[in-house]
Amino acid sequence: MDPKAPTVREAIRQTKPFASRRQEGLIALLLTSERVRWRLAQLLAAHGELTPQQYNVLRILRGAGASGLPTLAIVERMLEHTPGITRLIDRLEAKKLVERARAAEDRRQVVCRLTARGQAQLARLDPVVDEFDERALGALAESEAGTLVRLLNKVRIDLA
Repeated sequence: MDPKAPTVREAIRQTKPFASRRQEGLIALLLTSERVRWRLAQLLAAHGELTPQQYNVLRILRGAGASGLPTLAIVERMLEHTPGITRLIDRLEAKKLVERARAAEDRRQVVCRLTARGQAQLARLDPVVDEFDERALGALAESEAGTLVRLLNKVRIDLA
C-alpha cells in the first residue's frame, strides 16, 4: 500500500473504528467504485459528450450487431440499472448514435441498433477507454487483478 494513501477511515474522516472488516471492505468498495465511476464520467464527457450509461448502451448495441436489441434486453445487460431507458435512448437517437424501429414480427417491440455514427464514436473512444481501464487498476499486479475479479464475482453472486 502507498504510505501516502489515506486509509478508508481517513478518506471519509471517520473517527470511530469500523464495526467489522467486512463493513470497512464494503465502504472501501463503494468509495473506490464512486472514484472510478467519476473519473470515467469525466473522461467520456471530455472525449465524446456521453454519460457512462449512454456509453454502456452503445457498447451493448455494438455487441448485439446488426440485429440490434429490444429496449428491455438492453436494460437487462446494463452495468448500472436506470429507470429512464427510454429517455436515455431518446438522447442517443437525437445524437444520431442509435436508431429505433418497430420489430417486424411484433409491432409492440422496439428494436434499437447502433448507427454508423455510433460505431465511429465507439471506435474513437476505444483506445481512450482501454487506457483508462489499464490505469484504473494499474496499481494491481495481473495476479492481484485476477484475485479482485474472483472476489468481486463471489460477492456479486452471493447477493443475487
